[in-house]
Amino acid sequence: MNNKTPLPVPQTMEHQWFVLDATNHRLGRLASEVAIILRGKNKPEYTPHLDTGDCVIIINAEKVVVTGKKSTQKLYRRHSGRPGGMKVETFTRLQARLPERIIEHAVKGMLPKNTLGRQLFTKLKVYAGPEHPHGAQKPKVLSIQTIPGGNN
Repeated sequence: MNNKTPLPVPQTMEHQWFVLDATNHRLGRLASEVAIILRGKNKPEYTPHLDTGDCVIIINAEKVVVTGKKSTQKLYRRHSGRPGGMKVETFTRLQARLPERIIEHAVKGMLPKNTLGRQLFTKLKVYAGPEHPHGAQKPKVLSIQTIPGGNN
């Protein structure tokens, strides 16, 4: 008698598209909810080693907030690969320059650090403004229940 648990077949799985407005959401709480959806942990057919998650579009990335002194003290580092090529930016400066990178960085840190994590990260699309070019996918509006942001 074969009592194996059936695995979902990745080729037959349909990935849904969700659009999420980041206005006045706290960065970490938003990122953790998005990582759960990308990973597929909110579905009954979740399997740790398979891509069972959905695609997420985040709009208004420039309006995401952090609490406390993180806007001036939180640092983002990148390196060009050359000697002395370390660049450091604060949250406020990076939000003014490339607000998409803030959310991408937060979500990427919550995904697995392997091939699966890199594959899941490609299903995240982040845009600074309210417009996105994914209307053909007919994304559903996703509302997450997080504590509204602000400087507390």
